[in-house]
Amino acid sequence: MGRTVRDGLRLTAEQHQLVELAGRFAAEEIRPRARAVDEADVESPLDLWDKASALGLTSFMLPAEVGGGGADLLTQVLIQQELCHGDIGIGNLITSNGFFSSPVKHLGTPEQRDRFLRPLTKDRPPLTAVAVTEPGSGSDAASIRTSARRDGDEYVLNGQKTWISNAPYAEVFVIFATVDPASRSRGVTAFVVPRDTPGLRVGPPFRKMGQRAIVNAEVFLDDVRVPVDNRLGEEGQGFAGLMRTFDASRILIGAATTGLARAALDFASAYAAQREQFGVPIHRHQAVAFRLADMATRVDTSHLLTVRAATLYDEGHAVAQESAMAKLVGSENAMWCTHAAVQTLGGYGYSRDYPVERWMRDAKLEEIEEGTSDIQRLVIARGLGAR
Repeated sequence: MGRTVRDGLRLTAEQHQLVELAGRFAAEEIRPRARAVDEADVESPLDLWDKASALGLTSFMLPAEVGGGGADLLTQVLIQQELCHGDIGIGNLITSNGFFSSPVKHLGTPEQRDRFLRPLTKDRPPLTAVAVTEPGSGSDAASIRTSARRDGDEYVLNGQKTWISNAPYAEVFVIFATVDPASRSRGVTAFVVPRDTPGLRVGPPFRKMGQRAIVNAEVFLDDVRVPVDNRLGEEGQGFAGLMRTFDASRILIGAATTGLARAALDFASAYAAQREQFGVPIHRHQAVAFRLADMATRVDTSHLLTVRAATLYDEGHAVAQESAMAKLVGSENAMWCTHAAVQTLGGYGYSRDYPVERWMRDAKLEEIEEGTSDIQRLVIARGLGAR
């Protein structure tokens, strides 16, 4: 048996159990459904969501004080790898409430954390969404135009969000708006907005290249009234909360893409061991063997960068640079490894009967979302300048 993602790490018995649980769920529940979910295109597998929630896999990352698992980021990284080894789209869906919880944890009061996060730890928890991206604002989150105007004990939100994950199913949103567009990041403020709030409307789902288990859509806000006690933090604190959220979520993207790259390596290695050309298994041809060696090296590189970033995060260090490295290397290595897997399978790699073509489509998203590879390099370069 080969090494696992836990080798070399000093984990508790509970951490081992959680990672093993995630691995079994990925192998027994996620992987067998992945192709059908991809072909369904704009339908999230909510039955898998329910099964995962019954095992605590949708809430292990939530704070213990609200009924969650209280897992540190390193544990989350290892679980994310296992789930996404089964399928990265379904794995990301299962852990998506963690993304919603992050700005609530960083900006919310104890009362808000209990009010907004405790329902996510119950049986059959609601899905959630975080709305940042706009038609004219992607990686530059400081330039959002969705407005928030104070009106007595309420705020009135107007604007449009796009590419919002889980939007067609989400029962509650964290929406980032600005109280002063001219002040850029200093005006960004976060609000928790229930789906049934008058004036909030969700558009039709987008048809996507990959990761179809998570359905994306636009969110329209037309004079949406939000109570002041649904504001997270003070006015203008939203951007800092969002950046802190990205510190963790980019590390988790590094973990997700490591799981995907490892799946591609495992599949390509097994195929190369049984496929024969010129009288021998193709893994005995140097061109194929070296490709597999490069895949293995990239998988380990992504894993080690992600574990380091998560460890530093758990120790309380500022990790903007390290999280950017984890996401950059993880996403680009996943793209490289899935392409290499397709190449190793040759014509079969181009067939939808084999998973590697789907994995290559799935990998591309991670070079784009939550800051493109260009943005990650910019963050890293700025960190170098601050040394």
